[in-house]
Amino acid sequence: MTLRKVLPVPEYAVETQKLRRSFDNLIAVDGIDLQVASGEIYGFLGPNGAGKSTAVRMLTTLLMPTSGTAFVAGHDVVRDPVGVRLRIGAALQDAALDPKQTGLELLRLQGRLYGLSGRDTATRISELESLIEIGDAIKRQVGTYSGGMKRRLDLAASLMHNPEVLFLDEPTTGLDPISRSRVWDEVRRINRELGVTIFLTTQYLEEADALADRIGIITHGQLAREGTPDELKRQIGTDVIVARIEGDALAAKRAVENIDAVEAVDVYEEEVSIRVANGASFISAVALALNAASIHVRELTLRTPTLDDVFLSVTGGRFQQQEAIDEEKAR
Repeated sequence: MTLRKVLPVPEYAVETQKLRRSFDNLIAVDGIDLQVASGEIYGFLGPNGAGKSTAVRMLTTLLMPTSGTAFVAGHDVVRDPVGVRLRIGAALQDAALDPKQTGLELLRLQGRLYGLSGRDTATRISELESLIEIGDAIKRQVGTYSGGMKRRLDLAASLMHNPEVLFLDEPTTGLDPISRSRVWDEVRRINRELGVTIFLTTQYLEEADALADRIGIITHGQLAREGTPDELKRQIGTDVIVARIEGDALAAKRAVENIDAVEAVDVYEEEVSIRVANGASFISAVALALNAASIHVRELTLRTPTLDDVFLSVTGGRFQQQEAIDEEKAR
């Protein structure tokens, strides 16, 4: 796939100040400040209802802010939404694909909508063939495609006009692990060779860990934590001791939180995550404290922090993985 260079873009591809959106008495996004540098991959994570989708809809001009400002590719989403739309691509979760169009017809239409000539459209489709990976199916109606094929076609359509900023909303949902890996490679290549800024939301923490230069976690409409994947994991501590118990998790928390070197304790259902500086030295103390409190421990493990631990500490819940469901959908 031959990639073409885009024109220089501002220092910040996405910049917001006190961006807010409310629906009647519900505040969905509560004054977030974002600065996404041009050329970076930014992972945007949050639990359901946190305001993540509302923020993305504002940045892609599908929803107007209640207050605050937002600039994308140097253009104001309120004062110049057309300028924003001409410079962004968006592969959103609910792809608006006409089931009666063929894949080829859809891409040709996308090219015409962005003012590409017939020759440029044909060239661009040829360039994107390695990403589509659906072979002769491109000549079939979209209604005959699998979920994974639709996701790949939608991604290709979002790239037809060589956007400066690409919004990807869960781009690998419905893909099997091999196809998911190929999309990861293509996302890296688009970012590296074209310098396209990528704003990524995902339900896979390993996807954010593998792709994102920086990650922002939104909860209750506010940007609660931001940093590189390594920075966020270091904030948790050197090690995490995980106790899976039977019984009262809050009692287990009380039993261990006063142990020397314990930095924090997070509880989720019947799982207690204990953050310590040196887990190997203190795992026995944790076991003894739980036993003394008559807490039945089903499993006690020691590991290094993950993004899921970060997510738990920020939101109070685990990041729910749906890989098995998605792989079944992709078959």
